[in-house]
Amino acid sequence: MEEQFMALAIAKAKEGRRQTYTNPLVGAVIVKDNQVIAEGAHLKYGGYHAERQAIIACQNTEQLKGATLYVTLEPCHHQGKQPPCTESIVQAGITRVVIAQLDPNPLVAGKGRRFLEKQGIKVDVGLLKEKAEALNPYYNHFYRHGRPYIVLKSAMSLDGKIAFKGKRTALTGQKARELVHQERDDYQAILIGSETALLDNPSLLGTKSSLLPPIRVVLDRRGRLFSQRQLQLFTNDEAPVYLFSQRSEEDLPAHVSVFCDPDWTVDKVVKKLAEEGIQSLYVEGGSRIHDAFYEAGLWDEYLLYLAPVLLGGNALGSMSSSRRSQRLTYLSDVSLEQVGEDWRISAKRKEDPCLQD
Repeated sequence: MEEQFMALAIAKAKEGRRQTYTNPLVGAVIVKDNQVIAEGAHLKYGGYHAERQAIIACQNTEQLKGATLYVTLEPCHHQGKQPPCTESIVQAGITRVVIAQLDPNPLVAGKGRRFLEKQGIKVDVGLLKEKAEALNPYYNHFYRHGRPYIVLKSAMSLDGKIAFKGKRTALTGQKARELVHQERDDYQAILIGSETALLDNPSLLGTKSSLLPPIRVVLDRRGRLFSQRQLQLFTNDEAPVYLFSQRSEEDLPAHVSVFCDPDWTVDKVVKKLAEEGIQSLYVEGGSRIHDAFYEAGLWDEYLLYLAPVLLGGNALGSMSSSRRSQRLTYLSDVSLEQVGEDWRISAKRKEDPCLQD
């Protein structure tokens, strides 16, 4: 029975998908005498947390006394946009709390559990932990590793090419392109290089299904974009734009921010994005950008859309640069699915993925 109650809480948490921004997805279920008396979820950034939502949803508050709360993530014990969930639990008279996952955010990180226990509330931890952690992979990664979860996304032909040199090249079909736009809404930032920005002139927008659109990040070391004010990144203000460059520029649109450093590296860029609170990063390339992230070891997942086309000749290769390559990287959790006429292949980085030949 207990697993069923936590499974219900996990299902409730998913109702907030793409709406909680930097906050995690959380679901809660209140049970009395083996009967569910209330359910709740964190449905929107800044709104009620799941625990309080469940308490408010209970039609008979007397039933809360002596009840058990099943919650997917450790209740918070700090004042944010909402009051501490721990205090709401104590005030409701709930006497037992079952937590699937402790919160890695240092603002919470065990404090909620300890407070509840000091109030005489029985706390159990770990029920369906892995399934609960799967709700918030980017949130968990950010607070455990101090940087965004990074996905390297590419579209490639069967002969390993991504584009004709100096020319915008659409490889995948309509269904794959639609899916990519949907995927963008799952991330807090999308990153490209200046060459991609100049050749493709992308808007880098998703489908507007997320509460806030992803921030558009461009690595433009030499400031090549500053004289190209007709680009959609400048004319479209639906989402912020972060430009990483060696030099600054004045009179840019209000939605564009420039971060200056005479020697930007991938490590510095990722560190800056972490300082800005970016928990997830979708790197769309091009090939040198992908290789730089790969070489720096700053990536967690590789996502490839494989198109049944050939380019041949001197077309640009996927994830390539002038550096000498001597490392073979093994991946795990490989998945394959057909999307229209194309194939979507994803794989994750292993804990120790790189072996020497």
